[in-house]
Amino acid sequence: MVTGSALEQFANQKYLNLETYRRNGSGVRTPVWFVEKDGKLYVRTGAKSGKAKRIRNFPQVQVAPCKAQGEVIGHWVKGIAHRVDEGTAKVIDQLFAKKYGLQKAFFDFLGRIQKFETATYEILLENPEPLGSNRTN
Repeated sequence: MVTGSALEQFANQKYLNLETYRRNGSGVRTPVWFVEKDGKLYVRTGAKSGKAKRIRNFPQVQVAPCKAQGEVIGHWVKGIAHRVDEGTAKVIDQLFAKKYGLQKAFFDFLGRIQKFETATYEILLENPEPLGSNRTN
């Protein structure tokens, strides 16, 4: 049995696997950078990306800590995602800069050159209580 909360499994991790859902109900899993603030997880993606479109249509998501290539190394946790306002996005962007440093600066530079619009999403975990041995795949 795993001890601790669903949120604790994301501590000291660089990636989470974000599962969003298509209109037909099939899931799409994508490893992404994330930060945590006040018990909520935050991710950034292109404002016109498939992830953004799927979250707009179906805010229900699942997340699990993972390696860079998407290999899950924890338990899946259900959540609800929604896009944050511009002020919150700026605060979260500072947390991303602190966590990912030069890597983030490099991608931000490329994004400015390409005029790439980003969107920041807050993920509120549905059950951040202690984890059991049940696992959703």
